[in-house]
Amino acid sequence: MTTHSQAAVLVLEDGRTFTGDAYGALGETVGEAVFSTGMTGYQETLTDPSYHRQVVVMTAPHVGNTGVNDEDLESRRIWVAGYVVRDPARIPSNWRSQRTLGDELTAQGVVGISGVDTRALTRHLRERGAMRVGVFSGEAAQRPAAELLERVRTAPPMTGADLAGEVTTTEAYVVPAIGERRFTVAAVDLGIKAMTPQRMAERGIEVRVLPASASLEDVLTAGEGGSAPDGVFFSNGPGDPSAATHEIEVLQGVLERRIPFFGICYGNQLLGRALGFGTYKLKYGHRGINQPVMDLATRKVEVTAHNHGFAVDAPVDRPSDTPFGRAEVSHVGLNDDVVEGLRCLDVPAFSVQYHPEAAAGPHDAGYLFDRFVDLMTTKDTAVTTGATGAGNAPGAGSGAGTGAASATPQTPKGA
Repeated sequence: MTTHSQAAVLVLEDGRTFTGDAYGALGETVGEAVFSTGMTGYQETLTDPSYHRQVVVMTAPHVGNTGVNDEDLESRRIWVAGYVVRDPARIPSNWRSQRTLGDELTAQGVVGISGVDTRALTRHLRERGAMRVGVFSGEAAQRPAAELLERVRTAPPMTGADLAGEVTTTEAYVVPAIGERRFTVAAVDLGIKAMTPQRMAERGIEVRVLPASASLEDVLTAGEGGSAPDGVFFSNGPGDPSAATHEIEVLQGVLERRIPFFGICYGNQLLGRALGFGTYKLKYGHRGINQPVMDLATRKVEVTAHNHGFAVDAPVDRPSDTPFGRAEVSHVGLNDDVVEGLRCLDVPAFSVQYHPEAAAGPHDAGYLFDRFVDLMTTKDTAVTTGATGAGNAPGAGSGAGTGAASATPQTPKGA
């Protein structure tokens, strides 16, 4: 394991500092400080492109216990800007482990810090909100405190950041269907995780992954022989959805042509904006694999994987009129009533804010890929899932949602 006896310091933009030991590469890094509540799946977290330009604080005290392997990567590299843990494992213990987490962080140049009171740090971020942060180790940590704070405060904020182009694939590629090919889907890579096209391939879908810069014509000719695809998918990704003007315009073209659409995470936010809803930055976001969400159509509660700092501002208690017909909120988070899904009632489109591909876990929301298959099979004019449940959604004062992960409301007034 790559740990250093050299000191390290974490500096928040509000001036609070935490000291610890260098972990991973030596040097300095800046980004947005966020916390993840997952007790497992740290390798999938590290390689999730949605964490680009973020310094991730792990709330689980022991990290690195199972080492690192080459099978659980969700992309080609680690994307987090920095990593903060309390007690890194001294020796990994897992039959699949190929190297230590500390060595992997060092090899990829990721600056981290260990020995930090992550519980106190997480409470601070919950009370004050996500903010810019810097981690400094080695010679960088010896610089004057005022200089380190200035370095943090001059880092670019997440609000207004258009980052999909920094994490997307540079060239289109194909993930073939497993078994008989039933459908062809154009997937716009805004920071896609490897397990997402895999889940579609398992259902007989050939996935043609396109860069975030893909034009509407690129999407409309992604089907077999240059024809229109059977469906369009927008992936997860980093950044502020309000800055993604190109991707929103492409999505509006898809909706106009009534091509079945499915979006997750960032794709959910872009569907919201394409429909005319606003988006806003959450106080501290949802990150982890233990977030409860209710499907308002079935009233079923799912434990889901999240990684988002922005959310859609849409009314939960009624359908809304949009330029593409009626749309309604389909899922809500039970911790804070944040919108976690959208469903169009007059065009074949839906989305969720969380990660149904379940890497790493849980698997409660895997049915959403089947719902996408059903949508392409019927080519219906709307997403049909039984009773809509609109108007029965838990409200802010319903008492639903007392989970420890997100007890403080993050929803804007009037949402």
